[in-house]
This record gives sequence, structure tokens and C-alpha cells, in this order.
Amino acid sequence: MEEIKKKSTRGFASMDPERQRAIASKGGQSVPKDKRSFALNKNLAAEAGRKGGQSVKPEQRSFTKDQKLASTAGRKGGQSSHTQE
Repeated sequence: MEEIKKKSTRGFASMDPERQRAIASKGGQSVPKDKRSFALNKNLAAEAGRKGGQSVKPEQRSFTKDQKLASTAGRKGGQSSHTQE
């Protein structure tokens, strides 16, 4: 006989997606834009990105496995860096 598992009603994952978004957005709003370290220091942001990439084994990096994905991401990054805010 198949066992029926009850869905948990506790925790973030069990919340309605709209409620999750509302809670998650508060984290980003808690610090004013001018106080965010990456907004002030682009080199710090770049270094953090490099460290994040280095923490993943080369064979597990999605761009290593999928050249088309890397190309698309690079194109998007280039386009967004040339837009004015």
C-alpha cells in the first residue's frame, strides 16, 4: 500500500509564493542603496563573483558544460552594462 505524506504547513517553503517574495524583498530593502558595498565598490563586487566561481569545481560549473549558456549570459551582461539607469 502506498504511503501518503502530508505537506508541511511550516516554514518558508510551504508559504504562498507571493508571501515568500514579500518577505525576501525586505532583505534587499533593509539597506539604503548608497550603503550597499557592491554599489559603492565595483571591484569588490567583481572579486566576490570570482571567489564564488572558484568555490565550484570546474567540472560542476554550468558554463563549462554548456558553452551556449555561457555565450548567452555574456551577451546579456554586456547589454545590461551599457544601459543607463
